[in-house]
Amino acid sequence: MASVAVGLDRTRLLKPLIVLAGWTFIQEAWMYATRLPAISKYNVSSDQEKIVDEMKTKIPIEVRRIADNYNHLHEQPTVFYSVAIALTLLGDNHEFTYLAAWGYTGLRIVHSLFQSLVNKVFTRFYIFASSSIVLAGLTGRAAALLF
Repeated sequence: MASVAVGLDRTRLLKPLIVLAGWTFIQEAWMYATRLPAISKYNVSSDQEKIVDEMKTKIPIEVRRIADNYNHLHEQPTVFYSVAIALTLLGDNHEFTYLAAWGYTGLRIVHSLFQSLVNKVFTRFYIFASSSIVLAGLTGRAAALLF
């Protein structure tokens, strides 16, 4: 039983990673739940020559923001996934690292909700910048442990 506890403790940095990955699927479901009805309601063409322009011009911004954020969850968070896995492989079990990983995950979820629901650009930028600083710290921690 002790080996299971040790194994779980060594992989605890994967918890915020899995939560953020799960959040990405929630955001995807939200995107489809709003986008598909809007495509039908606003008669968006499926013609490849028209669809991109019509998605921008016919679909309301409130629906597009959700899709925009879904796309954003495939950008910087991929660096987080790599760094969290690297820190796990390096055996980092420091409490600060663990809290920072949860902080990054929380900030990205807040960023998603803020962009999807409110989207005041400067406030959203501060949320994003905060998450970037946390991720830079995690990356620095991994570099310090590795080199």
